[in-house]
Amino acid sequence: MESGNQTHALEFLLLGFSSESEIQLMLFGLFLSIYVVTFTGNLLIILAISLDSHLHTPMYFFLSNLSFADICFTSTTIPKTLLNIQTQNKVITYKGCLSQVFFFIVFGCLDNLFLTVMAYDRFVAICHPLYYPGIMNPWLCGLLALGSWCLSVTGSLIETLPILRLSFCTNVEIPHYFCNLPELLKLACSDTFIQNLVVYLVTGLLAVIPFNGILLSYYKIIASILRISSAEGKCKAFSTCGSHLSVVCLFYGTGLGVYLSSAATSSSRTSLLVASVMYTVVTPMRNPFIYSLRNRDVKGALGRLFGRAVPLIGGVVAGFS
Repeated sequence: MESGNQTHALEFLLLGFSSESEIQLMLFGLFLSIYVVTFTGNLLIILAISLDSHLHTPMYFFLSNLSFADICFTSTTIPKTLLNIQTQNKVITYKGCLSQVFFFIVFGCLDNLFLTVMAYDRFVAICHPLYYPGIMNPWLCGLLALGSWCLSVTGSLIETLPILRLSFCTNVEIPHYFCNLPELLKLACSDTFIQNLVVYLVTGLLAVIPFNGILLSYYKIIASILRISSAEGKCKAFSTCGSHLSVVCLFYGTGLGVYLSSAATSSSRTSLLVASVMYTVVTPMRNPFIYSLRNRDVKGALGRLFGRAVPLIGGVVAGFS
């Protein structure tokens, strides 16, 4: 690698975790297990919702989109991390780093926006049940999903493209296991005031505003539930949004941990890694567990899906025997 400022054909070093072989082996097994569970679990949710007509409703339509976003979100970082651990090579190319930043922001924003849309869906279902079929019609659901994708891609482009104008010095060590945008900007030799300003503005628009929308939706939901006279009615209303509320708390709780850790000094890099693992690795795994264990409809759909699959697999095996 040449010395001096470079903007292209540059390689970064993802310092990530400890280089001790025992820790590397343990991390490889842990990351691989979580990735398999995340990919398989979210894929099963998508298949169950797609193939079961009972789940062709707005709430499960958005859940399937959320599961797809989680698969892509975790696929942005974990495969490269596994490859680096396996090959004992911490290098990532300039183009690879930019691609990772771009897709990480896209699917992170998608998670955020779909959680917001699902909160609105629950608000309409609980606060305006009689108007729910008319408001949450297929046209509006499709428009909300398409709008979430367009906003996520646009926001990611706005944050990522300014990096192309930066020059980087010989210090290309990223104290992380993936290309994190705040850490990448710290390595630039040129002035990053504009880039940091853009990041704060886009984050405010695509993170803070949707989060406030979720808070407003649940404020109205809770106020509406408290007006229900019967205890059974209150429990039923709370159960319809309990899974989503659990996901929201986990997503924003770990996201806030990453944000606070990114602002910490170098002596607190361990907290950054722990918070980032929770956000990028553990959080995408929560859908299969939260929505399958707490949701009777999803459990029934998964049971019917496995019921169809077992005879089919048995027939294929019998054909080869």
